[in-house]
Amino acid sequence: MNGVANISLAAESRMGRISFIDLAAQQRRIRPAIERRLQAVLDHGQYVAGPEIEELEEKLAERTGAAGAVACASGTAALIIPLFALDVKAGDAVFIPSFTYNATANAVIVTGATPVFVDIDPETFNIDPQDLKAKIAEVREDGALNPRCVIPVDMFGSPADYAAIASIAAEEGLSVLSDGAQSFGGGLNNRLVGNLVPATATSFFPGKALGAYGDAGAVLTQDVRNLEEWKSVRWHGTDDARRTSVRVGFNGRMDTFQAAVLLEKLEIFDEELAVRRQIAETYDTRFSAFARPQRHLPGAQSGCAYYCLRVKNRDAVVADVNKRGVPTAIYYTTPLHKMPAFAEFAPKKDLEATKAVSEEIFALPMHPYLTPDQVDYICDVVEAAAS
Repeated sequence: MNGVANISLAAESRMGRISFIDLAAQQRRIRPAIERRLQAVLDHGQYVAGPEIEELEEKLAERTGAAGAVACASGTAALIIPLFALDVKAGDAVFIPSFTYNATANAVIVTGATPVFVDIDPETFNIDPQDLKAKIAEVREDGALNPRCVIPVDMFGSPADYAAIASIAAEEGLSVLSDGAQSFGGGLNNRLVGNLVPATATSFFPGKALGAYGDAGAVLTQDVRNLEEWKSVRWHGTDDARRTSVRVGFNGRMDTFQAAVLLEKLEIFDEELAVRRQIAETYDTRFSAFARPQRHLPGAQSGCAYYCLRVKNRDAVVADVNKRGVPTAIYYTTPLHKMPAFAEFAPKKDLEATKAVSEEIFALPMHPYLTPDQVDYICDVVEAAAS
C-alpha cells in the first residue's frame, strides 16, 4: 500500500475484530452530536461558506496557537494555497522529501515549479537537514532553477527538525511550508503544529487523527496578513465580493458539512490523542528490543496519526502478523522519485536512507478504540513474527 490507509481495513483475531482505524467506534460515540450539527446545516442551507467554516477556523487557530486558519477542500489544497500566494512558479525549485505521499509533489508541480527530492533521516523518517543543504547547493551550482521553498513533512505525526530547517532556509533565502497532513495535535518545544513555521498545511482526510467524513484540510499561519490572500486563492482568486479575479486561484473551499463534522470531533480530540499516545508508548516499549520504531526529536510530541516501525524481513513479518488477525499497512513501498509520474525529477544519486526505510517499514493499528488486551495481543504477535 503506497498512500493513505484503507480505513475499513480490519481482521478477526482471538481478541475479536481489530481495526486498523476504527471510525465506526468513534461514530457510535458521537453520532447524536454529529447529527445535530448536520441538521443545523440542513436547516440554514448554507452548504458552502456556512457559519461553521468560520467557527472551525477560529477553533483551529485557538487549538494550535496559530494566528489564524483557512479551512479548505483537502490537505493537497492546503499545500497549493500558500504556494500560489508565494507566487511559486516555473523555474523555482521546491525541496521535499521523497519518502511521503504523492500529494506533496503534486502540489509543487501544479504551481509549475520543480520538486527536488531530499533524503530522510533513517531514524525520524523526516527530511534530513544535511541532505537538504546539499541539495540546495547542487541546485545553485547547476543554475537552471531558483531555490525557492522547502516543504518538510511531519511523517506519521512527528514534527520535523524545524530549528535546523529554519536556519538553513534563512541562510538560503527559502520560504518554509510545513506539510503537517499527519501531525495535527503534535508539537515541538512547547509549541503545537500550526505554530511552528509561517505556514502549515494539514489534512482532515477521514483516516487522520482528526478526520472529516470526506476530504477536507486547513492552512494555519503565524501571520494574520496571510489570511486575506489565502482565502482569495481558495475562492478562485476573487476579491471580497467574489466577483472579480484579483489573482490566480482555484476552487479550494471546504464544504460546510465537513466543518460541522470536524467541530464535533474537535470536542473529543484531546482525549483521543492522549489514548493514542499511551498506545504508542506501549508499542515503543515492547518493540524497541527487536525493531526500530520511529525516533522523535527531543522536545517533540507526535500527533500519532500512524504508528510505523522498521523490521528486517518486513514482508515475511507482515504476512505472519496478518495471518494472526492483525491488520497492517505499508507507508511507503515506493519513494516518489521512483514513481513514473516523477521520474524526470529523480536525483542523480539514489536516496540511501529513503531506500532502506521503504524496504523495512510497516504500520500497525493506531486509534483510541483499541482495548488494552488488543494492544497487548498486537505486541505479542509482532514480537513472535519478528523474532
